[in-house]
Amino acid sequence: MNHGMGPRKKTAGEIAQMVGGQLQGPVADQVRRRLDAWNNPVAKLDRRHRRAGRAMTVWFSLLAVLSVIGLFTFLGVFEVGVGVGAAVGGAVVAVLAFRTGSKMRQLSAAKQKLALTAPPPRVPLPSHSSAARQPMQRLEDAEETLQELLRQLDSVSLTSVPSESVDQARATSVEAAAAIRAVSAQLQAVERARDTAPPLDRAPLIEGVRRLRGQLDEGVDGYCALVATAGRALAASTAVDNRHALVDATDHLAGLASALRDLSR
Repeated sequence: MNHGMGPRKKTAGEIAQMVGGQLQGPVADQVRRRLDAWNNPVAKLDRRHRRAGRAMTVWFSLLAVLSVIGLFTFLGVFEVGVGVGAAVGGAVVAVLAFRTGSKMRQLSAAKQKLALTAPPPRVPLPSHSSAARQPMQRLEDAEETLQELLRQLDSVSLTSVPSESVDQARATSVEAAAAIRAVSAQLQAVERARDTAPPLDRAPLIEGVRRLRGQLDEGVDGYCALVATAGRALAASTAVDNRHALVDATDHLAGLASALRDLSR
């Protein structure tokens, strides 16, 4: 019982859930994207690195001031006691600066390592009225699933799938997602042109939207096929055939991404 005490403070997660439950539509999507960006592990490391950098600036400033006091003491401007105090303070600040520098190096190394495995930042989904909305929602869900599957396939306890194959699948998936999003951007641009064009000029634009939607579906289907193959490889992680299947699916997706890039150009 908390008689006599004020209401419990809500945590950041509870606040996010409360806001997400109250907001709907594009505003809710924007809020969720901002929260995801704030809670991204790489962003957290960036904030810690910036704080350590500000602390390092303070330590260097103090060292400069204490060095000047020591110089003036040596020249006889200040008493010896002041110089001794400056020397002691300088030693303490130097230790703090060394620790802060070590922490910054550790944070930089952790950020570089995390950047290789962290999922890419979320790109805003098309509007609900766009034909690109549904396939891009599928792509976003597939990206999250594939990231987790590849992370588990790359575990040291699963030795049947070579790390090279996992790395290749991860790199290809990023390239393919970028190519698919380029097609999505084209589709949305054509939709805007269709909506503003005179009625008699809309027929080729409507056909362009239909054709681009077909390319978008094909690209997302290929991406999801890689997800399915990675899932089967994880389910039977000791089977040699699944290793080859992952490589084949990766090659197929790479070819599909190349074709989409050529079409977009």
